[in-house]
Amino acid sequence: MCRKRLVRFSKSLLQVFFISSRRRYSRCGGVPMEKPSSSGRAALEERTGLVEDVEVLRGAEGGEPARRTSRKNSSSRKSFRLDYRLEEEVTKSCQDKYGRWINPWPTWRFPSYATMLKFFLWDKNHSNVPTNKEVLDSELPVMEPFFVQKRDLSDSNPGLRVTWLGHSTVLVEMDGLNILTDPIFSQRASPVQFMGPKRFRGPPCTVEQLPRIDAVVISHSHYDHLDAGSVASLNARFGGELRWFVPLGLMDWLMKMGCENVMELDWWEENCVPGHDEVTFVCTPSQHWSKRTALDDNKSLWGSWTVLGPDHRFFFGGDTGYCSSFQEIGQRFGPFDLAAIPIGAYLPRDVMKGQHVDPEEAVQIHQDLQAKQSLAIHWGTFALAYEHYLEPPVRLREALEQKGLNPKSFFTLHHGESRLLTSQEGDVFE
Repeated sequence: MCRKRLVRFSKSLLQVFFISSRRRYSRCGGVPMEKPSSSGRAALEERTGLVEDVEVLRGAEGGEPARRTSRKNSSSRKSFRLDYRLEEEVTKSCQDKYGRWINPWPTWRFPSYATMLKFFLWDKNHSNVPTNKEVLDSELPVMEPFFVQKRDLSDSNPGLRVTWLGHSTVLVEMDGLNILTDPIFSQRASPVQFMGPKRFRGPPCTVEQLPRIDAVVISHSHYDHLDAGSVASLNARFGGELRWFVPLGLMDWLMKMGCENVMELDWWEENCVPGHDEVTFVCTPSQHWSKRTALDDNKSLWGSWTVLGPDHRFFFGGDTGYCSSFQEIGQRFGPFDLAAIPIGAYLPRDVMKGQHVDPEEAVQIHQDLQAKQSLAIHWGTFALAYEHYLEPPVRLREALEQKGLNPKSFFTLHHGESRLLTSQEGDVFE
């Protein structure tokens, strides 16, 4: 009986990530997000520069007001609009009658109560993560990142370089900017650090060891993608010099954490880092959901991110099930020099299919995006589902072979490992 209670308690912790009030969604059965009408001239004027509303900086909830810096707060819900939204048909974000965001694709399915009960009580967990550190070090080594070994990167301008920092945290250096995705440096993906899903591979560096970071993109509100401790540490180190890009509904949370330079965007809206107008950040669709507390189901939007520079293009998938919008993204912004696409946390499929792609679907996204190279993310760090912890890259290689694709075109990295994809001259490095 004690063992059963322990198993039941452990599985209940995962409900933070998977259980929400079940709703039956129709094909975009809600209300599209209302947008102010705009003439072609107004849209062009918006595209020529940033349009921002300056808001009063608030301190963290229950604490003192955040310490101000000399930099003017530039958090804003506005952006300049994409021409594509005005001229072409794209999948727009939409909400139900309660104001909750919904997935507008027939591919979206949230598991039934019966399916979830089966998952927590009877489905077999095949993850089999070793408890022996030597075995893990052999199978999934954690490397010291190049920027820890070489602290002076003032003259570094590699063209396009990517470093995997575990799970969905990626450092991308492109076109003069250092971009960090879904940063999590904490030991647990949880609202508290004494229980909840724990990493079996630690972060390869600390926030203090990171190089200069210009922008952070957040895909959604789940604890393994929006980590309060990491956000606080990044804000403490970089302050108003760091630009945060988040989907609709997350700006207030970031500002309560003390973050100043926050840009909140809807799908297909774009903006940039101040002083770097040549690099455009576009919030693009993904098929997922959001939740951090018992009562905030889908109160904030989720999304992927497209970064368009003068020399390179980068796509970050975040967390997603497969949907048709990846073809839209590829048609409008492809080909991409690099895409970061999730490959893990996919079993059992009756639970995970709507929200997490499997390796075969990840390869389809790679093709939809017309990606020249893709990095596998969202695996090898947390055991969030029931596939064997080393299965995702094996199935990825098999899927690439079945489609006749170059296995080097969709690659994995060790934790902390980097890959230089293109130099300033545009050469490709294997």
